[in-house]
Amino acid sequence: MSRHIRFNAFDMNCVAHQSPGLWAHPRDKSWKYKDLDYWQDLARTLERGIFDGIFIADVIGYYDVYKGSNWHAIREAAQIPVNDPLQLAAPIALATEHLGIGITASTSFEHPYTFARRLATADHHTKGRVGWNIVTSYLESGAKNIGQGGLRGHDNRYEVASEYVEVLYKLLEGSWEEDAVIRDRDGRVFTDPAKVHEIGHKGKYFEVPGYGLTEPSPQRTPVLYQAGASGAGKAFAAGHAECVFVGAPTKSLLKAYVADIRAQAAAAGRDPRKVYIYNLITLIVDETDEKARRRFEDYSSYASYDGSLVFMSGWSGIDFGQYAPTDLLRKVETNAIVSMVEHFAGKDKPWTVEELARWGGIGGVGPVFVGSPSTLADILQEWVEETDVDGFNLAYAVTPESFETVVDLLVPELQKRGAYPTAYRPGTLREKLFGDGPYLPATHPAQGYRDIEAVKRREAEQRASGAVAAE
Repeated sequence: MSRHIRFNAFDMNCVAHQSPGLWAHPRDKSWKYKDLDYWQDLARTLERGIFDGIFIADVIGYYDVYKGSNWHAIREAAQIPVNDPLQLAAPIALATEHLGIGITASTSFEHPYTFARRLATADHHTKGRVGWNIVTSYLESGAKNIGQGGLRGHDNRYEVASEYVEVLYKLLEGSWEEDAVIRDRDGRVFTDPAKVHEIGHKGKYFEVPGYGLTEPSPQRTPVLYQAGASGAGKAFAAGHAECVFVGAPTKSLLKAYVADIRAQAAAAGRDPRKVYIYNLITLIVDETDEKARRRFEDYSSYASYDGSLVFMSGWSGIDFGQYAPTDLLRKVETNAIVSMVEHFAGKDKPWTVEELARWGGIGGVGPVFVGSPSTLADILQEWVEETDVDGFNLAYAVTPESFETVVDLLVPELQKRGAYPTAYRPGTLREKLFGDGPYLPATHPAQGYRDIEAVKRREAEQRASGAVAAE
């Protein structure tokens, strides 16, 4: 049997997620993003296709780097308007039985104490099928609009994120003991107060003295996703993430990335095979290669040059509007997504601005594969075999059509080859993915926060010894 390929659907609670301009295609329904029936219908389709989950991206802010304005972003509906992703978890869970629901939320824009409650609530409501995509954010506009003045430095944002997840581990793993809630009607005791603990966190960026607000959810800490590809991002992913998303445009870049993440995870004492890595791609599939090519040409006729560069400028921090289409990309130090600049201004093949816009017109920074089910199955199996990637994060060109053609045409071909699952495992999202228990494993750093009283004693000793050393 071939190694199973894993799929996630990549979407966002907005119009024109990764394919700017294609909202105008007559069959595209992304304008229905604000309607729950759109999301529930899509979720049922994905569950029929045995997708691991739907991964819902998010940004706080808007894309105003291109030509120094947000005019093109607003005109093109380039991820604006955009709604809150977490509110989709419950309706999607009601419409499905197995599909995972990955929700993006930034460590830069919300306090961990309030977010821990929102995340645990979603895990309760979905019966343990939610995941958290940990991002540090890259839009200056978001930081300015919540009064921060601007983004922290790139690597400093990961320093904040490390403390942020520490606070969440303390709240979700340590504050409430496993048997704290006893629901003793006769004794009229719902929760044993002796088994609910203050976390006593006093860090560099956050001070959270008190109790977690929620009783333990089915997974305690939901499945942890992360999409960092810079040096700091990869180190964070290797230490914390269970599912890692990357947008490598070539097999050589992806192979190096996968090997690096697995090596760093192993060095951190984690099982590198229990860190799933998904590469961003877009699949244009039809019954034959010729039909798929015509479908791609049809889609491409709606792609937007300005819309594509709105995203590329926002993601990279470089205003591509100041360059001619024939100008070559070059590496510029920015405070946005560092890895993206490194990819496209690399030594192997410097790209022109026009090539970058054409590349990003459909599906964002990931590659676009076009062909029949047999052709695409060959390509995906080749990428898995040559790069050791676990699966793919599928962006759409036209929604829900892009996902429907994958489910109806490609998935059966992969299943016929023994290269794709035919059923879900039982249990929570973590159990479905890894086949183990519902909680983070003993090799994960969250394990160290389950005895919160021991953690507090250790931290108090460290503060005391630090004070003595300072004298």
